[in-house]
Amino acid sequence: MKLTLLKSKLHRIRVTEANLDYEGSLTLDPDDMEAVGIVQYEKILCADVENGNRFETYAIAGRCGSHVCCLNGAAAHQGRVGDRLIVMAFAQMDEADAAGFSPKVLHF
Repeated sequence: MKLTLLKSKLHRIRVTEANLDYEGSLTLDPDDMEAVGIVQYEKILCADVENGNRFETYAIAGRCGSHVCCLNGAAAHQGRVGDRLIVMAFAQMDEADAAGFSPKVLHF
C-alpha cells in the first residue's frame, strides 16, 4: 500500500507579488525551494492563512535570494500581497518508508 505524506512545507511565507497576466503557478525563491525539497514544476497545495482559500498549482523558480512568493495567473485571485501562505508538497511512499519519515519545513 502507498501512503501520501507531507514532504515539504513553506510555513507562512508572505506573498510578495501577484501577476494575473501570467500562466498559472507560484513563483518561489530557489533557495527556499531547495531548503525543503520542492522542485521546479512540482504540484503544490497552497493555503492562504488570511482568507482560508486553498488551491493547487505548481512551483516555478524565481531569482535566488529574492524571497519571492508570487501568485501567478488564476492563483492571483486566491490571495493578496502581504497574505501568509502555507505551501505544501506531498510524496507517495510505502508504509515502511513512511514509518520513519518526517517532512522538511521552513518557517517564515
